[in-house]
Amino acid sequence: MADSEGSTFESPMLEKVGVSDGTYGIVGAAVVAILIPILLSVVLVGKKKGKLRGVPVEVGGEAGYAVRNARISELVEVPWKGATTMAALFELSCKARPRDRFLGTRKIINKEFVTASDGRKFEKVHLGDYEWQTYGEVLDRASHFASGLVKLGHDVDTRAAIFSDTRAEWLIAFQGCFRQDVTVVTIYASLGEDALVHSLNETQVTTVICDSKLLKKLSAITSSLKTIKNVIYFEDDGSETDLAGSLGNWTVSSFSDVEKLGRSNPVDPSLPSKNGTAVIMYTSGSTGLPKGVMITHGNIVATAAAVQTVIPKLGRDDVYLAYLPLAHVFELAAESVMLAAGCAIGYGSTLTITDTSSKIKKGTKGDASALKPTLMAAVPAILDRVREGVVKKVEEKGGIAKNLFNIGYKRRLAAVEGSWFGAWGLEKILWDVIVFKKVRAVLGGDIRFMLCGGAPLSADSQRFINICMGAPIGQGYGLTETFAGAAFSEWDDTTVGRVGPPLPCSYIKLVSWEEGGYNSSDKPMPRGEVVVGGFSVTAGYFNNPEKTDEVYKVDERGMRWFYSGDIGQFHPDGCLEIIDRKKDIVKLQHGEYISLGKVEAALSSANYVDSIMVHADPFHSYCVALVVPSHKVLENWAQEAGVKYEIFSELCDNAKTVSEVQQTLSKVGKAAKLDKFEIPAKIKLLSEPWTPESGLVTAALKIKREQLKAKFKDDLQKMYG
Repeated sequence: MADSEGSTFESPMLEKVGVSDGTYGIVGAAVVAILIPILLSVVLVGKKKGKLRGVPVEVGGEAGYAVRNARISELVEVPWKGATTMAALFELSCKARPRDRFLGTRKIINKEFVTASDGRKFEKVHLGDYEWQTYGEVLDRASHFASGLVKLGHDVDTRAAIFSDTRAEWLIAFQGCFRQDVTVVTIYASLGEDALVHSLNETQVTTVICDSKLLKKLSAITSSLKTIKNVIYFEDDGSETDLAGSLGNWTVSSFSDVEKLGRSNPVDPSLPSKNGTAVIMYTSGSTGLPKGVMITHGNIVATAAAVQTVIPKLGRDDVYLAYLPLAHVFELAAESVMLAAGCAIGYGSTLTITDTSSKIKKGTKGDASALKPTLMAAVPAILDRVREGVVKKVEEKGGIAKNLFNIGYKRRLAAVEGSWFGAWGLEKILWDVIVFKKVRAVLGGDIRFMLCGGAPLSADSQRFINICMGAPIGQGYGLTETFAGAAFSEWDDTTVGRVGPPLPCSYIKLVSWEEGGYNSSDKPMPRGEVVVGGFSVTAGYFNNPEKTDEVYKVDERGMRWFYSGDIGQFHPDGCLEIIDRKKDIVKLQHGEYISLGKVEAALSSANYVDSIMVHADPFHSYCVALVVPSHKVLENWAQEAGVKYEIFSELCDNAKTVSEVQQTLSKVGKAAKLDKFEIPAKIKLLSEPWTPESGLVTAALKIKREQLKAKFKDDLQKMYG
């Protein structure tokens, strides 16, 4: 993630946690906070009882160790009777609560540009309060848009693509397409030209629905697109009309114009079937051109139904902050859950989410402060930056502020882990008032549950955020191929590093991978490749039967299974832990196997690391690494160490800097019990961040290994030279 995005999550913590020493003030409060829970714990101390969350189950298909959610005997397929498709779920949910808040958007009051010391210009915005549309109003808008699509020539045999950042109109267009059984192709707004052309041509899209700012991107590739007839853009600042004439012979319309067209020419809905393809979702992909995953309506409603059972008391009183890409399965699944449960969804962005975000004008509230959400989703990279920001500010303040934070953190940690179980309630209240309330205020102060997915979340970050935010983190495991519906940790599970039991819509089976040394008969925990079966497993890859047959299987009972390539192990309570990945295994010169993903996960917790890619060459006995260091951490070290430099790239090339980072990686690796050959023998520090726009990481901030290897081929070769 770029610095501008990273600062979205670092700077608010740096500002908010750093209240003056005097704010913590009265020593008596600290004494009360420390002594009372200790005294109570003597009387109330207890041991948390284990809870069975997943149980073995007999299933068909390839032999392995299979588990289902302990709360069900049969897989969950729908959230309620009649909601068998996304179109039906949407209509029933809207009609059940027509006057309730549904979609919220902030109005832009004004914009301005500020110039940084290096001459670069940055846009700052002043945003107003959230303006809401009700469930009934959104149903009407989606219906009008659907009728407008028919008037433009759409029918069940055509496809529309949504090529846009996350916003309310994205979801309205999405649901509008379904009301006429039009399959939606979802494409990341950050996708490169080649992948964009490939996605649109392969699916023979006839209409592109996009942000006005992306019209320029479409204009550049008009001659390469074979089937486009219509472009519908979301109105923003009026500049979109300047590009309308450069889009060839396509019909260009604003979103509101299509709504008006449909309102004047209403068409009865033509609703889809459960097994019909709702979405062709193009993954950002870590290798080559993106693959289009065919997601059925049944897949979406099954995941929505299952996740609803995991989040306690989910309903109309909840407010969800939406800012992650809707073209990613994680965000689309989360918003589908909110729709099914009747929650309000307020839209924001990574650049405006907090009061001190990079795009927020000073004195203006960020999205979280204005919305005060109770629920939000995050990818691990964001939560890692939140943790880093809090720690930095606490270190900077020092004194009583640092001491109180550290004492409070340790006490809350002890409470969560069971040492002071009886004192948890009082302890939580006391430390919230004294310390953690300031941290929680950054995200509005009302967060009660966080969803995390898209990549593995480190145990340290999970525990840290759980304690500082005072809310459980539901860490999920899923893939585009399972519409995010595989496993999800439950709200009362205080363990870390695991992804919970199977969701109630799925079975998870571990199939032995003998080459890697993982067997479903392993003791004390079965291990093997994670294979997901059930209602969330998608139909396969669009126009790619060979790849589909490679990773999707149908067993003798008719159940569909997806072979993930991930390696997992089941704990005795039925919770899954992801421990490796087949594709990341490299055999070194002397026969040792190294798991690149495992090593990267361990080393990414080092304080200097912003991004890391470990590389292993089978003709050598050691591995190397490309590291994007954290600017602030490295610059602070340079100042203390007296290292002089003009620009950041000079600091990265300095031999003393490289040695410092490498020594830190070695310490972190040893603490994580990595073998000597797993700790990079040489590293290269890179000054430029890896962003989705650069094509070096996915939208979920997973590294694109092949692209990185190609771009930094010379650097990798030099480290092996």
